Amino acid sequence: MLTSARRVKIAVAAAGFTSFALLYAPQAVLPQLAAQYHLDPGGAALAVSVATGALAISVLPVAALSEVVGRRPVIIASVAVSSVLGLLLPLMPNYPLLLVLRAVQGVAIAGFPGVATAYLVERLGKAGVAAAVGAMIAGNTIGGMTGRLATGFTAGPLGWHGALYVVAGLSLICAVVTVVTLPPSERSARSTGEQQGLRDVGTGLLLAVRRPVLLVQYAVALLAMGSFVALYNAAGFRLTGSPLNLSPAIASLVFLSYALGSVSSATANRLSARFGRRQALTGVLVLTAAGGLLTLPDSLPLIVLGFLVLTAAFFAAHSIANSWAAAEAPENARGQVGGLYTLMYYLGSSVGGGLGSVVYSHAGWDWLIVAVVVWLGLAVAAVQVGTRVRQRVLVGVRAG
Repeated sequence: MLTSARRVKIAVAAAGFTSFALLYAPQAVLPQLAAQYHLDPGGAALAVSVATGALAISVLPVAALSEVVGRRPVIIASVAVSSVLGLLLPLMPNYPLLLVLRAVQGVAIAGFPGVATAYLVERLGKAGVAAAVGAMIAGNTIGGMTGRLATGFTAGPLGWHGALYVVAGLSLICAVVTVVTLPPSERSARSTGEQQGLRDVGTGLLLAVRRPVLLVQYAVALLAMGSFVALYNAAGFRLTGSPLNLSPAIASLVFLSYALGSVSSATANRLSARFGRRQALTGVLVLTAAGGLLTLPDSLPLIVLGFLVLTAAFFAAHSIANSWAAAEAPENARGQVGGLYTLMYYLGSSVGGGLGSVVYSHAGWDWLIVAVVVWLGLAVAAVQVGTRVRQRVLVGVRAG
């Protein structure tokens, strides 16, 4: 019989698979969407950006809702509704309607990433949150990888419509697993009289933006995720275009890099324990930039190596920043901290991914790498400055 902790890990891994497979499935077929609807890379990338943008806008209201109704109902509704919308997506008769449904799907998906970390803290406690968040992100990366690979490999024989059906079917199966296995959080099992009211939610939101160390994690989420999605949005165009000229199926193999991401995110807490969070986070952000620089030459082996490095490093950075934010969150603001982190993460995906596609469309891959390195450099600066401010504040408090 499964233990409660085991059920939690299975459920959130399945929910993460559903959310990430659906959210980023169109990324592997952006060149096909561009060809069918006569779009440039920036226009095609809207199929990803509108969903992540809608998710970012929705995540705080969803997090606030979870404070009132509980985490489990929000997560269950999220995976169920987003899976059904995934089945409807290929039926859209034109690109504008497809984008509208993608935006609605982004709102639905917000229910899982917006409250998952708070749910894990409440269910497993602060002591186990780093490992639990790492395991959750590992499940997310498997979903993201599988969704992209499934669309990339099936787009040839089935077309992009059939490819999206395949991903929606797999996601629906995982959604059922989540519904069956996800136990209630400790907080949602309490009496309704102890649930937070809207005034408490607002107070928690203020607490979530007062600590410099939390602001640092939000900045890392914004800048690192923007860099990461910008590169992957343009990757299909780079690999299928001149001079590499790979087939869509072969080009989609770049998403196998996510396998390393699942390993690095699950083990990132060891880096934090050994070197400290600040040094560990700085190191993996620099390594992410180095991976991007490796992709500059028109050499397929170097491009593959670059994506392997930047993917592993990015997911380690995300795991460290996310668990750091969860551990530093005030007890009565966990949902708001998780919501703000997720908002900035997906705002980075939407805005950074969209801007990166525009840069690639007008200036090429080299200038996209320049933009990404600048964004990651700003993230490193935020970590260094923000954590030093926190140290000074702590020293002042102790001296007082």
